[in-house]
Amino acid sequence: MDVIVLDCPDTGVLARFYAELLGGEIVEYEDDWAEVVLPIEGSRPIVAFQRVDEYRAPVWPGQDVPQQIHLDVKVDDLDVAEAAVLAIGATSTGSGTETFRVFLDPAGHPFCLIHPND
Repeated sequence: MDVIVLDCPDTGVLARFYAELLGGEIVEYEDDWAEVVLPIEGSRPIVAFQRVDEYRAPVWPGQDVPQQIHLDVKVDDLDVAEAAVLAIGATSTGSGTETFRVFLDPAGHPFCLIHPND
């Protein structure tokens, strides 16, 4: 896998959000495309963001507008991680269990914070 691409209405907002969430670095930014390199050897895959006119956010957990893709991010402490993602622009869905919690990124894509043992 080389690139994971997420559609969005604003590439800068989503690139900054995921760079902070994943500990990555924005390496390319245009109004219609942005790329974040992850802190892994070889710098691949990258996460890219593509601006889409008339973007419609996924509806979670419903499927009126399917989620299409979501990321699971392993964290050591769900409470600490939840505070951190809310501070950078995530929205809590209020869904989850003792081992995972579901959030929406600034463009409405669902993602999960996952306990390392889950």
